[in-house]
Amino acid sequence: MIFTELALNGAYAINLNKIKDKRGYFARNFCKIELAEIGVKFDIAQINSSFSFKKGTIRGMHFQRPPRSEIKVIKCIKGAVYDVIVDLRENSITYGKFCSIELNENNRTMLLVPKGFAHGFQSLCDDVELIYFVSDNYSPENEGNLKYDDEEVNIDWPLPLSEISDK
Repeated sequence: MIFTELALNGAYAINLNKIKDKRGYFARNFCKIELAEIGVKFDIAQINSSFSFKKGTIRGMHFQRPPRSEIKVIKCIKGAVYDVIVDLRENSITYGKFCSIELNENNRTMLLVPKGFAHGFQSLCDDVELIYFVSDNYSPENEGNLKYDDEEVNIDWPLPLSEISDK
């Protein structure tokens, strides 16, 4: 796994360290030891997936409050998304800031979202599927949402909105 720190403290893009031969390649998508080496203690509690039918769909901005805050590793396995995280940690130097990254089936880049961050994405094409490795079980009573068009954060979504949940 190849870790590249993003503009928000503790967030990383993860690229595959591919071992190639004439058949293709082999790569590790998850390794507790390698995550621990960058200071991330991560035990998988759930593996979730989402599928978005329509280009322009926005999902998010979701987070879990303490004591059920969670770390996520997200990978796009079909299609492409504009993936966004927002630092909600009040004691952080990047509090209230966001960063974005394109995840798609071709670049195979993953996103490590630390505890205390909101996460969401916009589908850049039809029929997009993501898989999420999550460090804690979903807890409805600890769920929080940040509005996708929050004026203070001011996320510049690349496409017009086509679909979004009422939540």
